[in-house]
Amino acid sequence: MATTVTTSTEGKVWGGGNEPMGASYGKMMMWFFIVSDALTFSGFLAAYGFSRFKFIETWPVADEVFSHFPFMHGVNAPMYYVALMTFILIFSSVTMVLAVDAGHQMNKKKVTLYMFLTIIGGFIFLGSQAWEWKNFIKGEYGAVETHGGALLQFVDKSGKRVALADFASTTPEERVQHKRSNGLWFTDEGALPSFSVKQVVDGFKANENILIRSEKIDPATKHKIVLSREESLALIENSKYVVEGANLHRNEYGNKLFADFFFFITGFHGFHVFSGVVINIVIFFNVLLGTYERRGSYEMVEKVGLYWHFVDLVWVFVFTFFYLV
Repeated sequence: MATTVTTSTEGKVWGGGNEPMGASYGKMMMWFFIVSDALTFSGFLAAYGFSRFKFIETWPVADEVFSHFPFMHGVNAPMYYVALMTFILIFSSVTMVLAVDAGHQMNKKKVTLYMFLTIIGGFIFLGSQAWEWKNFIKGEYGAVETHGGALLQFVDKSGKRVALADFASTTPEERVQHKRSNGLWFTDEGALPSFSVKQVVDGFKANENILIRSEKIDPATKHKIVLSREESLALIENSKYVVEGANLHRNEYGNKLFADFFFFITGFHGFHVFSGVVINIVIFFNVLLGTYERRGSYEMVEKVGLYWHFVDLVWVFVFTFFYLV
């Protein structure tokens, strides 16, 4: 018995056509990727939010952490550079919109120009993020961690932060870096800090104008609690580690989880930006070679544009969670 197969003259599949909702297969796959990636970032930011709520008393104050600006050493510019980075990334999204629009008009010259500007914006953002990481890792003031894990920062009597180098003793002292090779397998130091605990403690005792500021925030004033001189002297004796900058184990700014989330989430986003820049470069050279002119469509520019807008939108949420809230 013969089997009859009926096919539509229009080639429709399940009545949806070859381009469901007017979108090509490539665009649909890009949208699927964006939705799945958005769920990933949502999970990360939700975890950050829950952790911050749990440790709100010891969470670092963003204005104190991100207060640097290139070529302006010593100038307190809270959030200025992060705001500039955000503006650059959003502006690159505008140039991408213009590139997509030029592609709809089959204007190769304008697509080339706007794609180039988008790539430059991406490189500037990546360089800025690398500079920010460097300052975050290096630190500026330093702090001391106690045996109980509390973080002690140092301020003068007016409440202004004081760096360890401003008061720590310079008395020569033999210091051993904790490594498995010298038998201290239970702790491993990447590098020795600039000062030992003894040098910090001795310098603090010799300078009566310096007080200890707790990592805890006073709910009433929204500022970190500054201890009296007597309380400071009692607490400094419990010092165990000198902390400079931030890493995955210690953080001079406050709660350790802040650094963990910062490195992971901003690093994951930075990887997305880097990937977008690489893809944009490939598309840019294809535009120069006239690949899309021969195809009669600049749809590839539109697809990479969707990814670039997604990366920009994610940064808005990262910026809000880490820097503004």
